[in-house]
Amino acid sequence: MRHPIDPKVDCVFKALLGAESNRDLLIHFLNAILGTELPRPITAVEIQNPYNEKEFLDDKLTVVDVKARDATGQLYQVEVQLLNHRDLPARILYGWADLYSAQIKEGESYRKLRPTYAIWLLGQTLLADDPNYAHEFRLRDPHARVFLDHGGIWLPELSKFAADAVETEQERWLKFFTEAERLDADALPAWMQTQEMRRAMNTLKAFSEKEHAYHAYQARQDHLREQQSIQLEFDDLRAEVEQARADAEQERAAKEQQRAAKEQERAAKEQERAAKDEALAENERLKRLLADKPELSDSGTGQ
Repeated sequence: MRHPIDPKVDCVFKALLGAESNRDLLIHFLNAILGTELPRPITAVEIQNPYNEKEFLDDKLTVVDVKARDATGQLYQVEVQLLNHRDLPARILYGWADLYSAQIKEGESYRKLRPTYAIWLLGQTLLADDPNYAHEFRLRDPHARVFLDHGGIWLPELSKFAADAVETEQERWLKFFTEAERLDADALPAWMQTQEMRRAMNTLKAFSEKEHAYHAYQARQDHLREQQSIQLEFDDLRAEVEQARADAEQERAAKEQQRAAKEQERAAKEQERAAKDEALAENERLKRLLADKPELSDSGTGQ
């Protein structure tokens, strides 16, 4: 390729897995990622929102996920997300729920609902507390009993993926998405020597060699860089706000601690004063008692 092409850029990703000419690649990708979770391997799909090159070149491509339905009616959504944001988990869940619920209209039977599978390739780490790169979310209880076997959400985190040797087709695809931009299409490594991977590289090569397609790809890259810069600025601003909030809370806590210490000191002084007053009162009581009964003061004289 004359120019390096990143398969994770939205337009390339959509052409790679959402073009009618690459339908076999989509089937292979779905089987590789979902694997044994499927009741049976996928053999055919109908792409619901196929990639349209003219739409892309006119810069009107706004729907960049890939939606497909197989012969049994099961639904699939595939999307790449390079940048994280606070509401991403909710967006992912909403996307799955929207695709799942759209299968039936008002008055139709729930029996028409078919399993729905959402796959999101994530460019940044979303689940920082889990070292694994592959995550699966389904409707299960704490004892791993499935409530309803109607698909789920799969989240491969490309930022965590690292494999020198490829042992599964899932690893092959994830390695492709993480390394393809740096590969030479005319000298592919051994792990890329499969029919699917060579075909995938041909899609990238087409973006590289078609001048108009490459310029459009560059425009997408520039847009992503701008979005990343905006995201970084937002993250920095949010960090500053959170730091200011933390500092204010720390200052408030320090003042509260000082107030509590002064209150404790005041209470201690009040207690000491009360003790002194009580001692003085007792002393006065004894004096009055001795004044009223002088014989008590003489009881120790021995007379």
